[in-house]
Amino acid sequence: LVPPHLHTREDEYSIVTEGEIGFRSGDREVVLGAGGYITKPRGEMHTMWNAGTTPARMIEVISPAGFEHFFRELAELGADGPPQPERVMDVDPRYGLQLGRPEWLPDLIDRFGLTPPPGS
Repeated sequence: LVPPHLHTREDEYSIVTEGEIGFRSGDREVVLGAGGYITKPRGEMHTMWNAGTTPARMIEVISPAGFEHFFRELAELGADGPPQPERVMDVDPRYGLQLGRPEWLPDLIDRFGLTPPPGS
């Protein structure tokens, strides 16, 4: 389960290429297979998870450009193992990323048998 978050500067588009991926964005919830896609507009809290029993893949398009630097910093933080959550939270605001704990999260975790994100 990707920690629920929203982007304040970018819109995000997810295209499933393999397996099944569940998405929750705002009030919309869906499980998509290969070829399925969803838009996640800026300002809308969203999350995603592997909804199947096999590995899943997707293409993420985040527009406009610039957010790719967040992933570079995250990779550097995790070069020696999983990064400490507080270090990741120091990076988030610089990219307009806001983590959240929406009221729908516990139900989502229960229904799909998901591992809660750190700090939940």
